[in-house]
Amino acid sequence: MFEYIDRIKEILNEVESKEKENIVKASNMMVDAILNKQNIYIFGASHAGILTQEMFYRAGGLITINPIFGKELSLSNEPITITSNMERLQGYGKILANTRKISKDDILILHSVSGRNPVTVELGLTAKEKGAKIISITNLAYSKSTKSRDKSGKLLYEISDLVIDNHGSIGDAEIEIKDGLKVSPTSTVIGASILNTVISLIAMSLEDKSVDVLPFFYSANLDGGDELNLQILSKYEEQIDYKY
Repeated sequence: MFEYIDRIKEILNEVESKEKENIVKASNMMVDAILNKQNIYIFGASHAGILTQEMFYRAGGLITINPIFGKELSLSNEPITITSNMERLQGYGKILANTRKISKDDILILHSVSGRNPVTVELGLTAKEKGAKIISITNLAYSKSTKSRDKSGKLLYEISDLVIDNHGSIGDAEIEIKDGLKVSPTSTVIGASILNTVISLIAMSLEDKSVDVLPFFYSANLDGGDELNLQILSKYEEQIDYKY
């Protein structure tokens, strides 16, 4: 009956087995960035951007995660098809990259399941020109079955310094109903699990290094949470590229 939950468990087991090394590498890269006072950015287009929201400004989240949002990619747009048009528009990724102060040795996390659309690829290429390192969460089987829509001819995984494969199905939806129709995508659940695993590893590593003030949000709904968060935000202000 709960085929989707069973499949999520299978994919998570596969990710744990096959992506463990890359997940650890991602956490180490981000620990180095935090200690060296570099910025960490994250971006995804439309539904891929759900992971940007997952990582940004929430209880237990990393304070130094800087989101890149494109309003034209928001799912609140009408008609909704504008989001598909905008993520395929050449030039928009470069514009988004230039709205932030991305610099040498910063980290940019990019999430795209197919990894083929210009906005994500171009944003990544522009960030690399600025000297940033790219960590991507994508689906390698999906990407390798398709062609880039970006003028560079590159797919996301091809421009990344580190690739974490989400091991989902081509097309993302997982449960086949009939006549090739599939429902229930897995990329959000798996991607969020990957990134929150990275966050937990970062926290444990910084604790082991005796960092006096850990850069993680307390819940604002706990008594004293707001005051604690303001203190931590102030401590890491140099690595925060958003208003609070």
